[in-house]
Amino acid sequence: MNVSLNWLKDHLDLADFSLQQIDDLLTFAGVEVEGIEQKGVPSDRIVVAQVKSAEQHPNADRLKVCMVDAGEGELRQIVCGAQNYKVGDKVPCALPGSDLGGGFVIKEGKLRGVESKGMLCAAGEIGLTDVEDGLMILPEDAEIGVPLQQMFDTDTIIEVEVTPNRPDLLSHTGMARELAALAGIERTLPDRGELAETVSCEEVVRISAPDACPYYTAVKISGVSVKESPAWLKTKLEAIGLRPINNVVDVTNYVLHELGHPLHAFDGSKVSVPLDIRMAGEGETFKALDEETYTLKNEDVVISDGSGTVLALGGIMGGYDSGVTESTTDVILESAYFTPSGIRRTSRRLALSSDSSYRFERGSDPQAALKASAFAAKLITEIAGGTIEHETCVAGEAPVLTSKVELDAAKLDQLMGGSISLEGAEDILVRLGLSKADCGAWQIPSFRLDLSRHIDLVEEIARVHGLDRVPSRFTGTYVHASEVDAAYDYQMELRRKLAALGFHETQTIKLIADHSTDSTVAQMDSALPLRPLQDGDVIRVALPLSEDHAVMRPSLTPGLVATAARNIRQGVKSLLYFEIGRQFRNAGGGKAKDLEADSLALLLGGDARPASWSHQPDTLDAFDLKAVVCALLPGHEIQLNPRKREGFILAADILCEGKPIGAFAQLTPAKCRDLGSGKPIYLAELDVKKCQQLSCGTAQVDDLPQFPGSSRDAAMEAPVTLANAEIEKAIKKHNEMLLASYACFDVFTDPSGEKLAADKKSIAYSFHYRSPERTMKSKEVDTAHQKLLDHLAKALPVSFR
Repeated sequence: MNVSLNWLKDHLDLADFSLQQIDDLLTFAGVEVEGIEQKGVPSDRIVVAQVKSAEQHPNADRLKVCMVDAGEGELRQIVCGAQNYKVGDKVPCALPGSDLGGGFVIKEGKLRGVESKGMLCAAGEIGLTDVEDGLMILPEDAEIGVPLQQMFDTDTIIEVEVTPNRPDLLSHTGMARELAALAGIERTLPDRGELAETVSCEEVVRISAPDACPYYTAVKISGVSVKESPAWLKTKLEAIGLRPINNVVDVTNYVLHELGHPLHAFDGSKVSVPLDIRMAGEGETFKALDEETYTLKNEDVVISDGSGTVLALGGIMGGYDSGVTESTTDVILESAYFTPSGIRRTSRRLALSSDSSYRFERGSDPQAALKASAFAAKLITEIAGGTIEHETCVAGEAPVLTSKVELDAAKLDQLMGGSISLEGAEDILVRLGLSKADCGAWQIPSFRLDLSRHIDLVEEIARVHGLDRVPSRFTGTYVHASEVDAAYDYQMELRRKLAALGFHETQTIKLIADHSTDSTVAQMDSALPLRPLQDGDVIRVALPLSEDHAVMRPSLTPGLVATAARNIRQGVKSLLYFEIGRQFRNAGGGKAKDLEADSLALLLGGDARPASWSHQPDTLDAFDLKAVVCALLPGHEIQLNPRKREGFILAADILCEGKPIGAFAQLTPAKCRDLGSGKPIYLAELDVKKCQQLSCGTAQVDDLPQFPGSSRDAAMEAPVTLANAEIEKAIKKHNEMLLASYACFDVFTDPSGEKLAADKKSIAYSFHYRSPERTMKSKEVDTAHQKLLDHLAKALPVSFR
């Protein structure tokens, strides 16, 4: 929101405060200042000058050499390219040394070989509004040599970011109230006229959708003259970035930014009573002021007239056919209160936002509707003429959304560390607009919907008093470590390990796109959930901000894949990324409450190390990813158990000590090409809680062996379909006490069938034997080795060569 300091002067005197002090007051009170911009003539060296002569430039067709009188006693030569002036006109002249903003300082120099000692300016070049193409032509009675800062008002615009819980700050009145409380100065209340008399008349206004619009007012003003707004009104609107339209519409915009309550004006000749505030019909269409036609649903609130024609989309935007134009003579002024949730839902779905919807969806003050209507009606009759025909017609009642809140003096003193007295705290609450009731309770004003608890009052007192004035506590109470602390420490340990292994951490949004290809089971592109998704498992957002943020992620891998794609486009060759975060899903197809769990997702692919003259580049593969998992769970046996998953060329469950802890998959070549990668990309997702349970306890370290061991190799012929995991499972089952370790070091297949049957493979293992008690004899090793081979031959369809 843009706040004009000149506009604020109508409410309070800030002459004793610098811009930096105002910035600090707002920032330290929780109102973020996004920027400060000076408007108006930026330099006192920009003066009124009169063109005395203008000759053609000898070296440029579109330039003229002008002699101008800038009130210095002698003429100044300036080269100018504008075409809209004539000799004798008075124009702005920026003398050398003038700073036009953005580091643009006027200097003496030469243009196409001709000396130029300054610059003749257009309005837009000196912080004013352009009304013509070319130089700004000043009034004939402008005094030569007078700085333009004396002729035109300057202003300072403060851009603030207002949090959703503070809609009361979305107006100059609200901002003035806030600054007055923070600075401890008095606030002046401008004259806004008396509240209008009201009457309930269903023949003029009726509410058919009270849940969506509990309160609606309308007043008719006849005999208005719609024309250009007066200068003071246009200046205020232009200062905050609004374009003046006509005096009636400008008044509604002025009142909106003055009081914070939206209004709308209808052309009375285009409206037939009664006005009906109702829910739209399914598929009903509406042409808005932006000249776009929108298809409505029965959840959208509209204002229609006696003929059923939709005049406005309630709380968001007026209709194109019922708006005020230059031919309007009768105006119906609307002021209402709309339920925030309905306005927010419609605005998001239609992607239609306005200053009105921005305020209504955050919660406007219901009690301000009548005040805003009376103020706007008063201004319209003063500026556009006309008369108010009758009392303000109302339908429904303005809801009371605030109540009394008790301030606990003892808790206040404890939380504030005794830094403020009860009288001082009460003074702050009064300055913020609260009024004291009985028994220590405070009546919350209707514009402060965010104050509902004792702690809310303490927070208001603390931020106005100043958190820097609350004494620090140098001692704290000892708290035993909790499960939350243990989980945090473990996750930090995972981050350190992965960083040491060369991985980069990512943080992606918890909402992802829903690329559903199946009506019964949602298949999120690149999602690798720990447990395959069932029908109804995916949690969809009711009102997503966009199609790319429609689903609560059931897996972290889509975010990693998107990160990899961005890095591939930037030329990254080695892809090593991880993320620790929360994933979401329904349990049992939505029959139980939603489940949230922390996961660790890994993405690996591309080059293992940069290419060099000394070696050929290696490609990261599935075994590198398995090695990473092994490094995260040292001392535990990790296995990949194949499991078919749709959308992946290769997939498996990750087992630790035979128990599932995660999922593994390889992206299809087509998906890799879509991402821009010509090399395989692998994914894994681990259950952090299970990994933590496996990592708890004291790590055991084996003693170094005291006696030498002996190795034996064995090559076995087995079916191609026999998994390595089955072989390792059989080796473990044999439980040979002398077997210290084993590893597969070669696999051979021959699809042609010439050297080995096509349905067979040759697997070579190395077995290492050692006794912890003595040096073994060769015969003893041979016996143990043969027993192992005999066991494998019985347990598996293998034969040894």
